Amino acid sequence: MISTVNHVSFTVSNLEESIEFYKNVLGLELISLAERDEAFSAAVTGVPKAKMNIAYMKAANCSIELIQYVQAGGERLDTHTNNIGSAHVCFNIRDYDEWMERMKKNHVSFRGELCHAPAGPNKGKRVCYCMDNDGNNLEFMEEI
Repeated sequence: MISTVNHVSFTVSNLEESIEFYKNVLGLELISLAERDEAFSAAVTGVPKAKMNIAYMKAANCSIELIQYVQAGGERLDTHTNNIGSAHVCFNIRDYDEWMERMKKNHVSFRGELCHAPAGPNKGKRVCYCMDNDGNNLEFMEEI
């Protein structure tokens, strides 16, 4: 039985650049940086000859795992939100206007427009989709 969420993960092209983005732009804390050898990486992922470097970033109540395949890397995918298999993580934001200015100042790419959720549990909250430096989807939701 599932008890909690341990982490959310994104595969990235350059771990150092991604750490800088998640740390300096999003304000997350680097809590772990490690190499995973070929034996473990290939066994756990099912990717022959895989070797990974992994960073864990602390995001309030969850960790974001960033993985760079340094051996047996795959292809860059079209991560647009309507493609099957694409994913995103949603961050609750307290001072939404200040946050959006921070994203613009740091030249973060937006997927669409800033909108208000029209219905459901997030009705009335401001929301938008952005991307990290590899095109991984990030959602920012106003916390009210």
